[in-house]
Amino acid sequence: MPPHKPTSFDIAQLAGVSQPTVSRALRGSPSVSEQTRKRIEAIAQQLNYKVDKNASSLRTQRSNTLALLFFEDPTPDETGINPFFLSMLASITRTAARRNHDLLISFQQLSANWHVDYEDSRKADGIILLGYGDYELYQPKLEQLIQQGTHFVRWGLVGGQDEMGTTIGCDNMDGGRSAAEHLIALGRKDIAFLGDASDHYPEFRDRYLGARNAIFAAGLNISGDLQVDAFNTEQSGFDAAQQLINSGVRFDAIFAASDLIGIGAIRAIEAAGLTIPGDIAVIGFDDIPAASLAHPPLTTVQQDYRAAGEVLVDTLLKLIEGKSAESYTLPAKLVVRKSCGAH
Repeated sequence: MPPHKPTSFDIAQLAGVSQPTVSRALRGSPSVSEQTRKRIEAIAQQLNYKVDKNASSLRTQRSNTLALLFFEDPTPDETGINPFFLSMLASITRTAARRNHDLLISFQQLSANWHVDYEDSRKADGIILLGYGDYELYQPKLEQLIQQGTHFVRWGLVGGQDEMGTTIGCDNMDGGRSAAEHLIALGRKDIAFLGDASDHYPEFRDRYLGARNAIFAAGLNISGDLQVDAFNTEQSGFDAAQQLINSGVRFDAIFAASDLIGIGAIRAIEAAGLTIPGDIAVIGFDDIPAASLAHPPLTTVQQDYRAAGEVLVDTLLKLIEGKSAESYTLPAKLVVRKSCGAH
């Protein structure tokens, strides 16, 4: 124990690293290896060393705060926040805390001027964006963030002309493919898709394209009558499935673009006196907590919200530190439950 008040230089000497490495490790920088960071933290604890956040902020001109902006989905029933993003919140919060950053959480409407606030006003060093509703309304604001040089990372579709800024997302096309292949393997031949498959909702669109590719590869046909637009709400799923049933078109399975849509479809199928999965098999997408509680429990394509939160935070911290950070795609995983008839 040094005779004076311990400093980061004392820690550096004991750890056998440079003082800047100690500073980066204690503020949770992903540029420091996990092994080195743990060694430095253990020495800091042994010396009873406390980081002076105010002094650190003055030196670095940083607030050591990240902003997390949730966007309300523009749905008719104003249900607001996608529950999948609420599942991701715990992972983002824990990762930010482990990286010694505070988290400022805000719920936003897409029409608000969120794109000119936060980092410019020094409320936060960077922004994590979750949700966007209609992508064609969202894209111009992303362009402005890029022009301003704002540090931000978003959850969305990775790759292609739809990508703006550093993006973390799920492999939507592969997830759609695995859902359709599973239904086909169970003998389903007429698979309907519920969800807006246009450029306004590129993640839904890629889930649809993945399913369509699998259907074509199996030598089956897909009719335009088997695709019905739906918002990401349970009521919209109910209405879309009801419309499909009332149309008289033949179908024996539904692939819903989200779990909320799928749960609504289950309600509509049962209200029509049909059975699940006997008459119609149903698969959703996301694996929100309500999916396993549905009746019957909903087979779904799982997005890894735990890994997503960690990657979002670590990617944003790299951008804040001036390092290169690539967009990243997380794998999708099929979770089989009773709604599709398999075990």
